[in-house]
Amino acid sequence: MSGLEVKKPRACILGIGGTELSNWEKGFFREADPYGFILFARNVEDHNQIRTLTDQLRDVVGKNNVPILVDQEGGRVMRLKPPHWRKIPAAGVFGELVDKSPEDAREAAYINARLMAMDLREAGFNTTCAPVLDLRFPGMSDVVGDRSYGADVARVVVLASAVAAGLLDGGIAPVIKHIPGHGRAAVDSHKDLPIVSATRAELSELDFAPFRQMKDVMAAMSAHLLFTAIDDQRPGTVSVTIINDVIRGDIGFENLLISDDLSMEALGGSIASRTHECLSAGCDIALHCNGKRTEMEEVASMTPLLSGAALLRSQNFTNQISSFKIDKPSSSQLTDWRMRLADLLAPVWQAEDTGT
Repeated sequence: MSGLEVKKPRACILGIGGTELSNWEKGFFREADPYGFILFARNVEDHNQIRTLTDQLRDVVGKNNVPILVDQEGGRVMRLKPPHWRKIPAAGVFGELVDKSPEDAREAAYINARLMAMDLREAGFNTTCAPVLDLRFPGMSDVVGDRSYGADVARVVVLASAVAAGLLDGGIAPVIKHIPGHGRAAVDSHKDLPIVSATRAELSELDFAPFRQMKDVMAAMSAHLLFTAIDDQRPGTVSVTIINDVIRGDIGFENLLISDDLSMEALGGSIASRTHECLSAGCDIALHCNGKRTEMEEVASMTPLLSGAALLRSQNFTNQISSFKIDKPSSSQLTDWRMRLADLLAPVWQAEDTGT
């Protein structure tokens, strides 16, 4: 083995417990060498603290390009929040603006993502789990709700594409979610398993379509839904049929597939069995978010080192992260963006709501 050969990481992304790494976490992460990390509001206090923490995570695994993820969508799903960070509109706000001016909505989505990327870069993140490509269906659980850009495929794709472009231009890798589509969930998958009875034809025409049109994005997060017309036994994250026939086949997504959080109650069985099942079904990476020691030990024990196609896809994603060369926008540029965004959103979202 040459001295330049890099150790293969373990096929998992893990959370942490608090606002700084414990001695146990430092030792565990050095030994387990997860592919990446994901942080939540419990891990975030202010600018200096979060930058110190993300730097620590890079240091503990010895990789500058280790994926460090956060769910920063806007609206209800914001881990970096006021007063330290700007208040971000929900996706549904941009969808509402489409009805007044499609071009303004697209420009607003791009600028908002560009500003969000700058905040994330300064905090030490390189990846956000956004944009959401799920369609908004009437009468369904609010687990998606205004996290969706709307009920129309074209609207979702136009706005989500603008968001992905803004994130990439700002040096943040997007992760599209929740493939192959979470919009028909009648219950919250954090608490129970949503069962979807739509036909395969309906799903392919509507739910799967945004993902098909954005299949070139380098990473996607799976959906914990049971699609009875395709696999009536196993939710998408742990279904060979959903992953092979739908995600890799019908949709044509060939890039990095990350499971949704394995600690969500939509999945049955132990954390260890969930980990094994999602990887065996075809997920490249097992995602575990809650930072609980015993559960993380189970995930690590069931997760192999990355190899084969999953290794190649994971390397492509980290290469994308390594390729970001971003100059910080000037203060005048930032002022221009913020003023323009406030003007664009004014018909649907008041300027005073944009925070600092």
